[in-house]
Amino acid sequence: MSNTFKIKKGLNIKLLGEAEKTIKEFTPKVCAIKPPDFHGVFPKPLVQEGDEVKAGTPLFFDKYRENIIFTSPVSGKVREIRRGAKRVLLEVSVEASEEQVFEDFGAADPNSLDRAARVEKMLKSGVWPFIRQRPYSIIANPDDDPKAIMIPAFDSAPLAPGYGFICRGQEKELQAGIDALKKLTSGKVYMNISPKQKESALGQAKGVEINEFSGPHPAGNVSTQINRISPLNKGEIIWYLRPQDILAIGRLFLSGKLDPTRIVALTGSEVERPQYYKTVIGSCLKGMIDGNVRDGKLRYISGNVLTGTRIEKTGFV
Repeated sequence: MSNTFKIKKGLNIKLLGEAEKTIKEFTPKVCAIKPPDFHGVFPKPLVQEGDEVKAGTPLFFDKYRENIIFTSPVSGKVREIRRGAKRVLLEVSVEASEEQVFEDFGAADPNSLDRAARVEKMLKSGVWPFIRQRPYSIIANPDDDPKAIMIPAFDSAPLAPGYGFICRGQEKELQAGIDALKKLTSGKVYMNISPKQKESALGQAKGVEINEFSGPHPAGNVSTQINRISPLNKGEIIWYLRPQDILAIGRLFLSGKLDPTRIVALTGSEVERPQYYKTVIGSCLKGMIDGNVRDGKLRYISGNVLTGTRIEKTGFV
């Protein structure tokens, strides 16, 4: 089933520096997970500086929801546990080892597992925090039954990455991730695409209701899409996540391992060669910008230009 929605109010901001459709491999030496990136999380560390960890080893958890665990994206040694004012945990960084070692969470066909088994695997591996809840954009409560699950499959913000391009050739992983999500709600799973994505892996996904959105920004915002498809009433919640989060969930069930791979777009008018980088969650920005940005006083933003977070050039995405 496919529905079409035309957004009339909004604005597309034209900025220079759109990423070329090329992907460069980038293996970072240091990665970091930052609790402030997750609204409403009160982190409690499970590791100390100098500890050896695998990809998938727990680094910290939410002390008010102890089943919400955040795991290391790489194997190696915990380099720094950085705190801010009042000893608030800001960042846990891991120095990556040359040979990556992974925790084994067990491969399984998501269609053969009940809801509890799917949720347990996602919680233990650390992929659960990818699932957010509206309202409030906090991490979803695994005990809730959401009204629906939304997959905003395109971003209408300026210089945003193309998810159709990113997901190309990963149809199997995408479908496995969708299959894992279907039993998490008694409602529907919605895949919301742009007209350009009809023939992409996103537009051909099975087990979801496809909705097509066109028009200016904020057509790609999940709040806009929820308002058009299934408006929230008092007491109702909807979960949402992006296509790359679904790929990570799919790879977890197919391989039994946490695969932290992410494809990010380095864009902007001051970038010498705007392009995509295949890296991992929490990658250090410096390795991607060295020799690829013009000299001068620059501002670096992790996320899109409208809602992203300003970071230093030595910071982590």
